[in-house]
Amino acid sequence: MSSPEWQKSSYSGSSNACVEVRDADGAIDLRESDEGEVIVRTTRLEFAAFLRGAKAGEFDHLTATT
Repeated sequence: MSSPEWQKSSYSGSSNACVEVRDADGAIDLRESDEGEVIVRTTRLEFAAFLRGAKAGEFDHLTATT
């Protein structure tokens, strides 16, 4: 059986400085692409809640450049 593929956002372009995710036996793994090691494992429900918040703009203040 092959290991799950890592996926990054198309908004990252060709940059290796991004966060990647993969399905890991029903959980979700996250890593920084330039590090290569899993940094967080979370449940599908927790990840879905995070994505809903991100889509709603709850974290936009973290990316603001002033």
